[in-house]
Amino acid sequence: ITPEEAMYKLCKVRKIFVGTKGIPHLVTHDAHTIRYPDPLIKVNDTIQIDLDTGKITDFIKFDTGNLCMVTRGANLGRIGVITNRERHPGSFNVVHVKDANGNSFATWLSNIFVIGKGNKPWISLPRGKGIRLTIAEERDKRLAAKQSSG
Repeated sequence: ITPEEAMYKLCKVRKIFVGTKGIPHLVTHDAHTIRYPDPLIKVNDTIQIDLDTGKITDFIKFDTGNLCMVTRGANLGRIGVITNRERHPGSFNVVHVKDANGNSFATWLSNIFVIGKGNKPWISLPRGKGIRLTIAEERDKRLAAKQSSG
């Protein structure tokens, strides 16, 4: 990661509530509690926290068309664009995601972490850009690497 990127971190908003004396609070996935957040920030949005001051510098709404990473479940580590959100009252909400190769998959809303507006990520992506290869593609890649080294 770049030195500028090391100055902030992204956090998913888990809970928003009004505390004592009517002070609004926001709680993130890593237990940061921030007082007086922007009123436009809602649950499941992603906020950018400046590590020096602990203040919110920017935020990304949880919305279709935004780049996201899957943090839990069978699709762990995959990165793609949110295409659709299904609401299931009393059950798990489902989010449909499409990756860079055009493969679509679905996962629970709680497993999704928004990492960028549109197709532009706010963090550096891991090697492979969060695209899952099929078993045959993985085998071919491994064989090609073995041929070039040996």
